[in-house]
Amino acid sequence: MEQRTSICKSLIDPRSGFNRASRTFHSLKPQLTLPRPSAAVSAADYILFLRRNSQFPDSSTAIIDSITGRRLSYAELLHRARTLAANLAAVLKLSKGDTALVLSPNLIEVPILCFALLSLGVVVSPVNPLSTRSDLTRFFNINAFTVIFAVSSVVEKTREFHVKTVLLDSAEFDSLTKTKPPTTNPSQLARVTQSDVAAILYSSGTTGNVKGVVLTHRNLTAIAAGYDTVRENRNDAAVVLYTVPFFHVYGFTFCLGAMVLSETIVLMERFSLTAMLDAVQRFRVTLVMVVPALVVALTKDCVTDGYDLRSLEGIVCGGSPLRKENDEAFKAKFPNVLVMQVCIPKP
Repeated sequence: MEQRTSICKSLIDPRSGFNRASRTFHSLKPQLTLPRPSAAVSAADYILFLRRNSQFPDSSTAIIDSITGRRLSYAELLHRARTLAANLAAVLKLSKGDTALVLSPNLIEVPILCFALLSLGVVVSPVNPLSTRSDLTRFFNINAFTVIFAVSSVVEKTREFHVKTVLLDSAEFDSLTKTKPPTTNPSQLARVTQSDVAAILYSSGTTGNVKGVVLTHRNLTAIAAGYDTVRENRNDAAVVLYTVPFFHVYGFTFCLGAMVLSETIVLMERFSLTAMLDAVQRFRVTLVMVVPALVVALTKDCVTDGYDLRSLEGIVCGGSPLRKENDEAFKAKFPNVLVMQVCIPKP
């Protein structure tokens, strides 16, 4: 199933990773082991394959709603995702090549839905639930959606598009995740290949109109494989607080990584600084996903007073580069917390 892609090392500068033939940079870290490009493997399949390396059982907690305290184990999450996939194929007649617009804040239902869609080869397209009607029109101009999954508070904005819509916070959706259809025949489903489109996410539009960014199953498989290389030996699973949205590539791909590593995901449907600090204390969070503005806020005097943050081991900062002075201020206040940056730091 697996294959290493060979690159002529003599063409690569050992100090920078620059390949003078292709004029591209290559990582100086060991190459990832990936499935053969011709193998019919979806990103969902490969995540399940990598989960075999986990030291934690499927009974461990997968996801927690920070507001309600509701939680699912990995066994429950994966069972619901498989059940939902069967129903999406049998009841909604979704299949490989269809595209699903996901219009929702961070809810437990979203990872279940995305995993089910990926397993079927349905293209996942998550967007900001605060998107306006004109925003949605632009998304539809970029991509003709087959189905919409939305929450009831924003569904009215989708009516004019006359597309089948399923409410994520409805009894109908809950039933689709719990009760399998009378007959299911996986052999009738189209095979998902790595070159198939897995997801379309959207740029912020800072340099013009919003643009769709295509990710293939091969792209997501490589991301999942990258997470597998940083697997740690821990007594307890890492507990990761998601302050960033799933509709952003930052949150979307980190969620895939959390599944690979059997981390516990703590969701925030709506962000506030006090709610975040309370969640870290309440759920013994070990890692928080943040943006630079939040790092700056945490360094302010008295902001964290009264909260027990001793469980915190690290933060992952993304969205934009973190300035050096802000990085240093955070480390001075939290000397035992590792700062990891997704973007190149600003001097």
